[in-house]
Amino acid sequence: MPHDRFGQAIGEPVPGFVPPPRPPRTALRGAYVDVEPLDLDRHVPSLFRAQAEDTDGRRWTWLAFEQPRTEAAYREFLAGLSGGDDPLFHAIVERASGAAVGVATYLRIEPRNGTIEVGHINFSPRLSRTRGATEAMYLMMRRAFELGYRRYEWKCDALNAPSRRAAERLGFTFEGVFRQATVYKGRNRDTAWYSILDREWSAVSAAFERWLAPGNFDASGQQRESLGSLTRASVGAT
Repeated sequence: MPHDRFGQAIGEPVPGFVPPPRPPRTALRGAYVDVEPLDLDRHVPSLFRAQAEDTDGRRWTWLAFEQPRTEAAYREFLAGLSGGDDPLFHAIVERASGAAVGVATYLRIEPRNGTIEVGHINFSPRLSRTRGATEAMYLMMRRAFELGYRRYEWKCDALNAPSRRAAERLGFTFEGVFRQATVYKGRNRDTAWYSILDREWSAVSAAFERWLAPGNFDASGQQRESLGSLTRASVGAT
């Protein structure tokens, strides 16, 4: 650990760091899904149909908004959130059908510090727990690190057990809980923080690529190796 001239511990130098560009408004192409900048006219109709499959609204419990019940309300909801560059909304589009089946964003984009967060994640029942859902998260991570970001963040309500399990499966490291961080829907939110760092990305990326490889799935589509086991091994090795 370095020290200053007074003998006080200071952070490691970051030689050659150049603030990365903001994420471009271009599509990310995958084998199972494409991640496309949100286009209300093109994406809302199929997004609403996919989200409406969540008939009891349980996927909205830990989101900051209630589930819109009509396509017009859903369009208005997205229009109110997606007009700027931060958050930068994306639709997740099935390659096989061409239908938009989920959303995710980049947000809290800070090129000066090389940090970026993924959030506003809302996968429809049709997308959840599919190879495409995992691939979408991989594509967004890969872009961030290829652009030169040093830190990729995931935050959620500390009571959101499914989101916390997802973060750990995807290779994020738990950093702690910010108590009474926000208020939403009239209730308190303690926020759990997770991150992946640039020095970890090579190993985490290899875990994703190994999991997504066609050979990792048998004839019935069942995985041979779990992503969680692969990312835990990769993070432990860094």
